Amino acid sequence: MIAPGIDSASAPAAPLAADVARGVARMLLRHDVVALAEVPLDGGRRADLMAVDARGIITIVEIKVARSDLLGDGKWQDYLPHCDRFFWALPAGFDTRPLEGAAFLPERTGIILADRYDAMIAREASSHPLAAPTRKRLLLHFARRAARRLTLLTDPEAGVLV
Repeated sequence: MIAPGIDSASAPAAPLAADVARGVARMLLRHDVVALAEVPLDGGRRADLMAVDARGIITIVEIKVARSDLLGDGKWQDYLPHCDRFFWALPAGFDTRPLEGAAFLPERTGIILADRYDAMIAREASSHPLAAPTRKRLLLHFARRAARRLTLLTDPEAGVLV
């Protein structure tokens, strides 16, 4: 269950963002959607979370824990060509009203509210299917990155081989 009333103004941003990522990843996993954090994308961007379901549907989740960071983010639309669905993830209790503005494409983007233990979808994201070649490239990138991370977890010395 999501803890009520997280005060994002008084919590340090980095730990709070990690908590939101953890809660979102847990919720996605319950729905058989696996996520990786900090996934580099073409064009130099990095997705906070990229997730893939059993059908190969790609979801990107952008985490925001401060209102100023949300309102000042001018790069988030660069993520849209890399996913079928896009969500904003915010700490529970975060004011979601800014995400209703036209600049945040509410007809396209979803909202997830999370804490370190769980998350809930407050607004579903619409689906915009990727072209088959783009999907294949992104899925291969995702799989190879996941395998590389697992290899380095089980054999940290393997990193010096690449």
